[in-house]
Amino acid sequence: MSKKTAKQILPFVLLAAVAIVAMFIKPAADFVPGADGPQYSNADIAWVLVSTALVFLMTPGLAFFYGGMVNRKNVISTMIKSVVAAGIVGVLWVVCGFSLAFGESINGFIGNPTTYAFYDGVKSGAAWPLANTIPLTLFSLFQLMFAIITPGLVVGAVAERIRFTSYIMFIVLFSLLVYAPVAHWSWHPEGFLAKMGAWDFAGGTVVHITAGCAALAGAMVLKRRKSHVENKEIPPANVPYVLIGTGLLWFGWFGFNAGSAVGATPLAVNAFGTTTTAAASAGLSWMFFDVIKGKKPSVLGFCIGAVVGLVAITPAAGFVGIPQSIIIGLIAALVSNVAIAIKQKSTTLDDTLDVFPCHGLGGMVGMLLTGVFASTAVHGISGGPNGLFYGNPEFFFTQLKAMGIVVGYSFAVSYGIFKLINFVVPMRVSELEEELGLDETQHNEKYVQGTLLVHHNGEIKETPVEKF
Repeated sequence: MSKKTAKQILPFVLLAAVAIVAMFIKPAADFVPGADGPQYSNADIAWVLVSTALVFLMTPGLAFFYGGMVNRKNVISTMIKSVVAAGIVGVLWVVCGFSLAFGESINGFIGNPTTYAFYDGVKSGAAWPLANTIPLTLFSLFQLMFAIITPGLVVGAVAERIRFTSYIMFIVLFSLLVYAPVAHWSWHPEGFLAKMGAWDFAGGTVVHITAGCAALAGAMVLKRRKSHVENKEIPPANVPYVLIGTGLLWFGWFGFNAGSAVGATPLAVNAFGTTTTAAASAGLSWMFFDVIKGKKPSVLGFCIGAVVGLVAITPAAGFVGIPQSIIIGLIAALVSNVAIAIKQKSTTLDDTLDVFPCHGLGGMVGMLLTGVFASTAVHGISGGPNGLFYGNPEFFFTQLKAMGIVVGYSFAVSYGIFKLINFVVPMRVSELEEELGLDETQHNEKYVQGTLLVHHNGEIKETPVEKF
């Protein structure tokens, strides 16, 4: 058997092995709460079911968002790298991912991988302590959607030059070594960041900071695209795709943030309100700031700004008031906008779609501003958290310390993952493959946008996009 053939069959063999093992896991009845304990709420179950679906919708939304911004030769390859995470993480979460993130805590650092291995005991297990009005199965599926989209975010930083098989390996290792530990630290009651007093309502730390730092590491390891070295300005493949992707992300983010209240409660309503207000503020902030810099207001500017606002409000959505979300969106958009300008003028970093400035820095800004504007009047928890703006500087510094830990860990481990994969299998495509585009060379598929109406010698003719 040739080495090439072995590589081709190994993924299917691994999947088949997982399927065979899973076949022997004994089915279990759904856990029914006792008469004296907390009871399930049909309203809460319905809302979290809807939220789970909304968060899943963000993954194809992200694919459109990223796919519209890359070179037309790399649209399909960029989109599939986001969407394939639904397959890889969807299986991995059942096998051991949920256990690592939410299983019995091992010293506050990681969950016991055997707690819910192959989902054994999930259906028959008691409700999650912080979501005791919904079944544990539903809680786990809601959390799965966060685990799916996180590695998908990294795609934007390494687009147009990374091998598909290498990215599959990255999804697996990142999910196990970065996402699951940080989720455990932040969202498990015994996680050490949670016990430290750090707060992350819906994933600003767990999702966006980890993905942003991994994106930075990936861009550094894979180095610059040829077009970036030659300073070629490549227009986005399809701006309407970006607009569609933004709409799907914004829509899905209501489940992302308001669903993190894990119930149909007033807290979910507040998170819903802060989510859309921060996005609106950030989109306008980005667009208006571009005008100040001498640019014209653009679809891309508003869309990117809105997504940055959604990122920044994520850790704060259930802890701050709706009025305060306006300033959070405004500040986050300014920080990311300026960071991108500095990156382009003063560095050679080739983060293709600016994932680190938008998601990494956006998550950091959101986490710190949670420490500034959090209010017990919103969340209703006696004794905390109140933020710096309301007289509690201690909480702000707790957020700052937790942010530093997550940034350092996420970047270091992700950098090691990229280096390891690059040692085993070259991550970067050849120069010829990069020139031809990853759609054809990695997937044998081609994105065809259609024709353009071109004015030439007094006539308007339909011209294939390939001529441009």
